[in-house]
Amino acid sequence: MPYASHTLDRLWEVMCLVISLFGLAVRIATVGHTPKGTSGRNTSKQKAEVLNTTGMYSVVRHPVYLGNFLIWFGVSLFPRLWWLSVILLLAFWLYYERIIFAEEQFLQRRFGSEFTDWAEKTPAFIPRFSSWKRSALPFSIRTALKREHSTLLLIVFYFILMEEAASFLTTRSLEPDPMWIVIFTIALAQYVFIRTLKKHTKLLNVSGR
Repeated sequence: MPYASHTLDRLWEVMCLVISLFGLAVRIATVGHTPKGTSGRNTSKQKAEVLNTTGMYSVVRHPVYLGNFLIWFGVSLFPRLWWLSVILLLAFWLYYERIIFAEEQFLQRRFGSEFTDWAEKTPAFIPRFSSWKRSALPFSIRTALKREHSTLLLIVFYFILMEEAASFLTTRSLEPDPMWIVIFTIALAQYVFIRTLKKHTKLLNVSGR
């Protein structure tokens, strides 16, 4: 339920959004340093030409999944229902446990002792910042924008959806919040702009990524 104080209510909303945006920042910091065809970009079929062990991969083995968790954790906190965050924790663990296991089995077979040595000193999910190593590949803003341009829009959409659902349950009416309208407009504008660049120009093309 919303706080009695509008200020506290707003601070809570902003805190939840910041948590989710931090998750987005983790994803950006990961993919911006990740070359094409590596362990960080597995799709429906496992593939990896090299093993990522620097940058975000030097502090945690699955930084993209960590970013995903933070994004959803911020969203789950928004309604102020503790059990919703608990459900998220359980669902996230059940969903990603098998994915992580399959990926690491593949990497073990593919890279052998190189993977074993890295896995032994790098946590699976909780970062160990003391083991940070500078990324072997320079950060590419083009790669980050190309791969993550829709994520911000999705994050803001989920927050607005939760906001309007709470408003409807409380007042039985939809009352768009000016703050969220502004945030959504900004997110939509950046999505359309980057999407246009991606489809109609070569500005976001990066060789080897």
